[in-house]
Amino acid sequence: MLGCGQSGMAAARLALREGANVRVFDTGNSLDLYDRAEELSREGCEVVMGNDALCVDPRKYAFAIISPGISLDWEIATQFTASGVRVIGEIEFSYPFCSSGIIGVTGTNGKTTTVGLIEKILNGCGETAVAGGNYGRPLADIVCDPESYSSVILEISSFQLEAISEFHPNVAVWTNFAPDHLDRYSGIEGYKSAKMKLFVNQNEEDWAVINGKDEFLELRARTITFSAYQGSGNYSLSQGNVFYGDNLLFNLQQTNLRGNHNAENLMAATAVAQIKGYSIDLIVESLSDYTAPPHRCELVSTIDGVDYINDSKATNLHAMESALKSLPESGGGIVLIAGGKDKELSFMDTIDSVSKHVKHAILIGETRFQMAETWAKQVDCRIAEDLDEAVSLGRLLAKSGSTVLFSPGTSSFDMFSGYEERGNLFKAAVEKQIKQK
Repeated sequence: MLGCGQSGMAAARLALREGANVRVFDTGNSLDLYDRAEELSREGCEVVMGNDALCVDPRKYAFAIISPGISLDWEIATQFTASGVRVIGEIEFSYPFCSSGIIGVTGTNGKTTTVGLIEKILNGCGETAVAGGNYGRPLADIVCDPESYSSVILEISSFQLEAISEFHPNVAVWTNFAPDHLDRYSGIEGYKSAKMKLFVNQNEEDWAVINGKDEFLELRARTITFSAYQGSGNYSLSQGNVFYGDNLLFNLQQTNLRGNHNAENLMAATAVAQIKGYSIDLIVESLSDYTAPPHRCELVSTIDGVDYINDSKATNLHAMESALKSLPESGGGIVLIAGGKDKELSFMDTIDSVSKHVKHAILIGETRFQMAETWAKQVDCRIAEDLDEAVSLGRLLAKSGSTVLFSPGTSSFDMFSGYEERGNLFKAAVEKQIKQK
């Protein structure tokens, strides 16, 4: 097992359950990792940590299971592949032990919300459904659960799809596609090819639910399309109403979700439920009280007539632009707080969205100067050293009726442990402003 994170531990436990001799390798040396290593050791695994994880004889292993946070190009993995040892992902390893129907969801943005919606709807329709994968529990953990499930809905990242060969979802959902993770892939085609592996093992009896904006060639599965931005999808949006063909299904006001990006998430989830034969009345009833996970266009507070919105989950530019487009027009414009880790993305393609929606941009992180240089001719750009300074400056710049939107447009690892910590610190900074009133 390569990696001692959540999915690595789950895969190790499944392998132990199946009677395998398990050795876990992780080149990290944090206290948290050592706690996990000790836990697995007590359960019967041998764990090798730090530099010793590279000092192995790979040829004595039947295969290796790789965690999604580890690239196939890293030495901890190539020491196995160079020796002819098969390296597979945790989902690939767990799949043969899963007797449930599998719904796989990938895409650049909207995966977590779509997975949560599908889980909510299917359970509301009487199924025993559970979400997992990159969201929630690893598939290996679900497989080891003594409870049985009718459906497993998996959020699957490109990193997880890199290491599959036989994994076969009955329904595959493609939410959307935009450039991302170019710090891990050599180009956009490599990133897209990894995601396309979700469909490779599907056949004519399966279903593919895909965003009508994206072009797909030679899909063998039966296909349903959706789009909130053009009329070519089987599911479409008009004046807040979601249609299937000419049939009105529901209005967004019947849900707690707003914006075109969330309309597409709702369409994809509805398509999955209708494929499974559930009525639209039961579907709408099931999703009516669904609330999106935190850090996704989450209203934190309203101060002096200004809404402060936490969209820390916007870890790429497509998500940032979706957030900008989803907010209602206001006379004061949007004060955007953006920036973070440099993922080697170009900001040129965002100029139209930023110039149309943003009045002031407050920029943080590694990308702050690059963003400012790109956008400065279209929008007032300011630099802040941290979120406290950014929120304080945002309060000074924002007018009543406008919005301070924290939508970074890139990942968080230059300053934070993840988007959750980043979002929580933004909310804490807003709370400080409330106390200063």
